[in-house]
Amino acid sequence: MQAIFGNNDFSRLELSRSALLQNFRYFRSKLRPSTEMLVLVKANGYGHGAVEMAAMLQQAGADYLAVALPIEGVELRKAGISMPILVLTAGTDWYEQIVRYRLEPGIPNSYSLVKFREVLAQMGQSNYPVHIKLDTGMHRLGFMPGEIDGLCNELVKMPEITVRSVYSHLAAAEDPKEDKFTLNQIALYKKGAETITSALGYKPMYHILNSAGIERFPQYQFDMVRLGIGIYGVSCLPGVELAPVASLKCKILQIKTLTPEDGTIGYGRHGHVSPEGTVIATIPVGYADGIDRRLGQGRATFSVCGCRVPTIGNICMDMCMLDVTGTPAKVGDVVTIFGEDPTAAELARILDTIPYEVMTSLPRRVDRVVVK
Repeated sequence: MQAIFGNNDFSRLELSRSALLQNFRYFRSKLRPSTEMLVLVKANGYGHGAVEMAAMLQQAGADYLAVALPIEGVELRKAGISMPILVLTAGTDWYEQIVRYRLEPGIPNSYSLVKFREVLAQMGQSNYPVHIKLDTGMHRLGFMPGEIDGLCNELVKMPEITVRSVYSHLAAAEDPKEDKFTLNQIALYKKGAETITSALGYKPMYHILNSAGIERFPQYQFDMVRLGIGIYGVSCLPGVELAPVASLKCKILQIKTLTPEDGTIGYGRHGHVSPEGTVIATIPVGYADGIDRRLGQGRATFSVCGCRVPTIGNICMDMCMLDVTGTPAKVGDVVTIFGEDPTAAELARILDTIPYEVMTSLPRRVDRVVVK
């Protein structure tokens, strides 16, 4: 176990290539052979590392990648990622860079469409691929149903642009209680996409399904699906065992055996020594490494030497302490913060949040390392 770190005593996020491929194949099995797969690597690959994830997905056979911001797409291009990249939130100030780095913008409103066309004309571009976003009920970004006729009138006058796809986003596909709403979203989307196709005279790709949508509504896969949290190992279905791609690990820096006379542990003196004595291990991860302070004071347990051990005292900025009393833990042993045991979903439940937040909280100072 210790050899996995080499000379690094600090934290690292191990990315399992085999887990990624397992999850990719699971979602691929839900689709027709002709259906394309777009995978989201926004927010630094959901905290996993965008470059590392994109490289593995390019090898795995994904058809598209998606990022939230243009700067994320530029990072991937500079790292040598050559596959198509959709920028979901393209803004309006990065259009020249979007073209320069061969990124494909999502267009959510007429202002963005006109502005992008102006930039394309200035740069001498024609038939540049864009993706039209429809708002079918999420009410975040996108053309509303009443705006689609006007959108069509604009699109047919723009030789600078080719509509590569028309897409929308499901708000509650994971929740069976919201199926009526979800099906209404899909119906609104299909009507809007078909109106745009009729006006264009050619058919763009259609896509609306997210990870939960792929699992629960595969009959509406259309031409492409957008795989997000599922590729990282989280399913919306009970009993489906996807593999966590990421495992956050570190090594024990120091072990101390304390008696009641030694006092308390950590900031605020919230860690208390038991009457029989307490053995504590200090590890080099804290809230600056994405370990939420609410996981302190015994609320969370991590894995070391095959044992689950609780936090003790408050989480510090760069370190935290574990109660390893009664375990064989020693300096240099590997501690798993999350991965297979415990999972990110378990930590999310403690924090009353979702696994996305646990994963995306990991800063860049945590090394990302691809393993088999």
